[in-house]
Amino acid sequence: MPDHRAYDLVLFGATGFTGALTADYLARHAPAGLRWALAGRNPEKLAKVRDRLAAVDPALAGLPLLTADATDPESLRAVAEGSRVVVSTVGPYLRYGEPLVAACARAGTDYLDITGEPEFVDLMYLRHHAEAARTGARLVHTCGFDSVPYDLGVWFTLKHLPTDGPVTVDGYVRAGGRFSAGTYHSALTAFERSGQMSRVARERRAAEPRPAGRRVRAVPGRVGRSAELGMWVAPLATVDPQVVRRSALARPEYGPDFTYRHFAAVKRLPTMLAAGAGLTALIGLAKVPPARRWLYGRLTAGQGPTAEQRAKGWFRVRFVGTGGGRRVVTEVSGGDPGYDETAKMLAEAALCLVYDDLPATSGQVTPVTAMGDALLDRLVRAGITFRVVDGAGGDPDRAGGDPDGAGRERPGPPPVAA
Repeated sequence: MPDHRAYDLVLFGATGFTGALTADYLARHAPAGLRWALAGRNPEKLAKVRDRLAAVDPALAGLPLLTADATDPESLRAVAEGSRVVVSTVGPYLRYGEPLVAACARAGTDYLDITGEPEFVDLMYLRHHAEAARTGARLVHTCGFDSVPYDLGVWFTLKHLPTDGPVTVDGYVRAGGRFSAGTYHSALTAFERSGQMSRVARERRAAEPRPAGRRVRAVPGRVGRSAELGMWVAPLATVDPQVVRRSALARPEYGPDFTYRHFAAVKRLPTMLAAGAGLTALIGLAKVPPARRWLYGRLTAGQGPTAEQRAKGWFRVRFVGTGGGRRVVTEVSGGDPGYDETAKMLAEAALCLVYDDLPATSGQVTPVTAMGDALLDRLVRAGITFRVVDGAGGDPDRAGGDPDGAGRERPGPPPVAA
């Protein structure tokens, strides 16, 4: 990346809910020499964010502020051309995200976001992957709770299995927490556009190259009770299994025949039935314009859970992997999934791109493809747990501190982040 650029990292959307949490994390954990800036459309709000950060670290009183708007391509071009890495927390991404992706692809600038919107990810591949591959830009979507725990969790699991033959990994997600307006609006956008999402997914599959001599699949599982977990499970149709699949397509370490299945897991059947009924109703309402307008008005941009509410959040993802006659169970776990841990994952991914020695990749790539072990090590040091539960000898250096996980099980946040 050219050294003449003014900034190592620009955070776009720093005045939003998740953007502000990401800024706070960087203020506390970024190396002193990081050249970074805040970007957004409202200079006064940006200045307030900077004042808050300066209370954490007085050296940040002079943090640069860049005025940029998702509807102003010229301002986004300036941001992209002036930084080595641009981080975006401005969603719904399908509505606001493409101009910045395009600017970064043209400028050869690395780009990260926390989208969980499958249609957006697929469209950005179809429209901007080739340009980013040409300029050397890495476009890394889904760098939050969607989809880092699953992408890196499967990668970690494979380290404990033979991969010279067929390998199957099942992921089981449990989470508790509240969601913000951005997450809620992104979910509604995805529900509203399910038909378009399927069409774009087919177009991407037709355009995407396949590795010769290897088979890689993400397949739906079945609803039922898992005797192994002692829980009820149901397939999760989120972006996450496709991210895992794309990592497996790109990395030969996944072996010649790899299959992934992705589930939600709950202790009680009524919890699953209630969550399924509520989600079905929400999807139906999102397709009816008057109901959709009413739903969008339930939460205002910038709203989100309080610090006290986030402190009660948690997530645990259990992976069961089989291959070569062996079986291993691993777990990834942490605190508030949608916000505190998402901000941590996003910020550490950005620092990873700025500082770490990484594989030579470009175009639209997954977190594992772009960062792999470097990001895994960063997240462990940051307190997210990756551990072997059963089956193969674990690496104790990979295990972070155990999360509290206390409290009654609650349905997790919607499977779309913004």
